[in-house]
Amino acid sequence: MMIEDEYIRLIFGLKLKQIRTEKNLSLFGLAKLSGLSKSYLNEIEKGKKYPKTDKILLLAESLEIPYDHMVSLKLDKNLAPIGDILQSKILKEIPLELFGIKENNLIDIVANAPAKVNAFISTIIKISQNYNLTRESFFLASLRSYQEAHNNYFEDIENSVEKFAKSYHLDLSKKISSNDLEEILIEEFGYTINTDELEKHDDLDGLRNIFIPEKKILLIDKEITEAQKTFIYAKEIAYHFLEIKDRLYTFPWIKFESFDQVLNNFIASYFAGSLIIPRKSLTNSLTKFFEQEDWKPLDLLNIINHFNCSHETFYQRLTNILPKYFNIKNLFFLRFTHKKDSPEFRLNKELHITQQQAPHANRKNEHYCRRWISIKTIQQLENSKSLKPTFDVQISSYVNQKNEYLVLSSATSDPFKKDISRSVSLGMLLSPHLKKKLHFFNENTFTKKTVGVTCETCAVKNCSERVAKPTRLEKENKYNNIASTVESIIKSYT
Repeated sequence: MMIEDEYIRLIFGLKLKQIRTEKNLSLFGLAKLSGLSKSYLNEIEKGKKYPKTDKILLLAESLEIPYDHMVSLKLDKNLAPIGDILQSKILKEIPLELFGIKENNLIDIVANAPAKVNAFISTIIKISQNYNLTRESFFLASLRSYQEAHNNYFEDIENSVEKFAKSYHLDLSKKISSNDLEEILIEEFGYTINTDELEKHDDLDGLRNIFIPEKKILLIDKEITEAQKTFIYAKEIAYHFLEIKDRLYTFPWIKFESFDQVLNNFIASYFAGSLIIPRKSLTNSLTKFFEQEDWKPLDLLNIINHFNCSHETFYQRLTNILPKYFNIKNLFFLRFTHKKDSPEFRLNKELHITQQQAPHANRKNEHYCRRWISIKTIQQLENSKSLKPTFDVQISSYVNQKNEYLVLSSATSDPFKKDISRSVSLGMLLSPHLKKKLHFFNENTFTKKTVGVTCETCAVKNCSERVAKPTRLEKENKYNNIASTVESIIKSYT
């Protein structure tokens, strides 16, 4: 396998800077010693240029370093982690410019403090190995960071949706149907819709659609709901209208080949949510709802039902609109799944706007707090004989913390997986701003629960919902007591 020229340049530049720094030489000093210009040496160290053989010989002699050591691609121990990252090409797969970072600037930061930065990188690599952090989960974590950095609101996509609706005479004040979008896919983009193929394959359980680009055939599961079909059609329109080429061809996704596919999948999904739940219509509805003096959950459900969407799509859309139009920025979105009679509840999707609010995913296989409304709504659903979604709301007050959240949650059965339930939840920090914004808010209106994060770390006493002992908390308290006693003994002798 050929090693890219850019990688060779970067490695040489890192080594040159490291050797020069170790010898306490400035760029000016090395320029004087070698006869090479300071600007040229700077270009080499930044990985922009690779010197010819005669120049490398000059540098080797000036620095009193063997030529073979200068041209070797093997990095010293404290630079080895950045070498691994460069060789893995991960920096190429993630568009750093989304975060305002240039690759050369990142290399420069690392080169300036190699021991500290690379110790950090080594730690991250070890953590990812210990917690089985896959390439896909790394990409998804990067995407979440991107969303959170923008408060999960993207004006350019919102504008594109309104431009599309105007071009195709779609009235965004009315409920968008799958028929509206199917006609556009067929007439404008040359699609063929096939609802028979997928049911022939038993091993495609849970797959809702496959797009075949060469023939523009969309294979779609005939059992999906009207809302799911509308969302799939809206995503397909997004790919074409926004001229996205590097894309995924299944929903749900099977695997990502690059970060661009992760990002483009998000863009298409955002477009779909914005088309089905237009910002103007949702903002008007929420404004009226928030101005009500009394809490009327049925009115909120009526808002959801006004749009042709799933509860999950609606809750995710709130994470776009609430920060932008209502200045409600301290919020989180969670999606849990649960197999009937299983002791495990899985948190498989999360988003935190402004700060990393609890609850959030843990990688220690600990038991999530059973007092969370996210889990309660799933339990209510599974104990109910009705097939209708369950909905509930509570104030979650975190033990030993000042933060409290107003959390809305809905649970539904997974239509594609037998005995699987899932819930989606939206939590909003109970700040003075939120209490003022929600005219109906009254602490006596909502059930308040003292909650933890995981049973293993929870300090709640006599918790009837507890499913595991607070082992980590007990261990921490034990060591704190030992440390306190040791400190007391030392003080007594001094």
